[in-house]
Amino acid sequence: MLPTDKLWIAQRIVNAQYYPINKVWLGGTPVISIYHPDDAQMLLSSTKHIEKSMLYKFLHPWLGSGLLTTSGDKWQKRRKMLTPAFHFGILQGFVEVFVEQGENLVNRLKSKGPLVIEDIVPLLTECTLNSICQTAMGTSLQKMDTQNLYGTAIREVSDNLFFRALRPWLHFDWLFNLTPTGIRQQKVIKILHGFSNNIIKNRKKNHERTSHENEKNSLLTKNDSEDDKFERKVRMAMLDVLITAANENADIDDTGIREEVDTFVFEGHDTTAMGLCFTLLLLAENKKIQEIARTEIYEILTESDGKMGMTEINRLNYLDRCIKEALRLFPSVPGVARVIDEDLQLKNYLAPAGTNIHLHIFDLHRDPKFWPDPLVYDPDRFLPEKVQNRHSFSYIPFSAGPRNCIGQKFAMLEIKALMAHLVYHFDMEAIDESQNVILLQDLTMRPGQPVRVKFRTRNVK
Repeated sequence: MLPTDKLWIAQRIVNAQYYPINKVWLGGTPVISIYHPDDAQMLLSSTKHIEKSMLYKFLHPWLGSGLLTTSGDKWQKRRKMLTPAFHFGILQGFVEVFVEQGENLVNRLKSKGPLVIEDIVPLLTECTLNSICQTAMGTSLQKMDTQNLYGTAIREVSDNLFFRALRPWLHFDWLFNLTPTGIRQQKVIKILHGFSNNIIKNRKKNHERTSHENEKNSLLTKNDSEDDKFERKVRMAMLDVLITAANENADIDDTGIREEVDTFVFEGHDTTAMGLCFTLLLLAENKKIQEIARTEIYEILTESDGKMGMTEINRLNYLDRCIKEALRLFPSVPGVARVIDEDLQLKNYLAPAGTNIHLHIFDLHRDPKFWPDPLVYDPDRFLPEKVQNRHSFSYIPFSAGPRNCIGQKFAMLEIKALMAHLVYHFDMEAIDESQNVILLQDLTMRPGQPVRVKFRTRNVK
């Protein structure tokens, strides 16, 4: 049994040797790997092949049948129900949370002195976990003193996913649940569900009280336009959207609300933390690019008298390209997996029904046929004129098609806000080079080692 870092390397070797498609057997299950934009387009643009692979079933004990793990009519209804949680007005309120977390991050680093070397993985993961709990649940982990317990529990459940996936005999729930790992996981999931259930209960009580006190402040006032509805509650959490939906129809109950809130937390903190981690590392390695990004931030914040809001973040065009290029080289989700229930004609191969198809985004993003000098970090790859002439499925850090990431605008806003704070306040220098970072096979791009960056405080107003 290969460890996850060796498994990652082995997959890259196989994909390079058998480009652009290969098949292996995982126990008795056929798995086809694809990493060419044409095949990615055929899989992801289909409205039929949206069922996630067996890998995701190992998240069911925690996430249930939420947006990440479900399919069919339930997925369509939930997707429609959750779309308002990412409305412009609500995202605008979330920016305040991102800015607050950025300031906390800067102050934490500065408190350690004018020059500090820091492992950025736990630092950024803690920051994004705080952000997602505030935006998804309306709850501050820092104020509840549960940050370490909750964060550790999430990491433990996530680690168990590949532990089970690579051991076919543990694919049976009854057997896994009898193992020490399975017994421990059941206890951890009780912690996670208990935390979410308590927050939902208190938030629902607050909704009832608010509704009775002031009817006109409810989310769905009939005579208001959609923009008016969201504008009044710019600091609304995603949980509030779900509670309102539950009050208005029977398609979601308390268990369903918990499933979606837990899914938001799972998908919305680790992936964003990894996007931040590798953007920060690549900027720390490339000082000229870092300085161009800093100049842009200085100019925009000077015009706004130091204020950072949605308008200022949206104007950070060069920083936006820096982040996109980092997500090309190190996509936070390095691959997605589907199981197809009917034959799928790929470019040069007919995938039979019942096959698991793994789309390797990491390899697709580094294909030299579509990305000249693919290992070079070059934000100008994302200039509008270059994007226009590229295969639309050669860059898919948030997946694509009907099951694309519902929170991609949320993620980009958060990464830009936090990166802007760090670049503005610090000169950054890499201690661990990105090309030498050990990567682990997982649902998210994860380094298997500390990733250290040197932060030197800059004199700014």
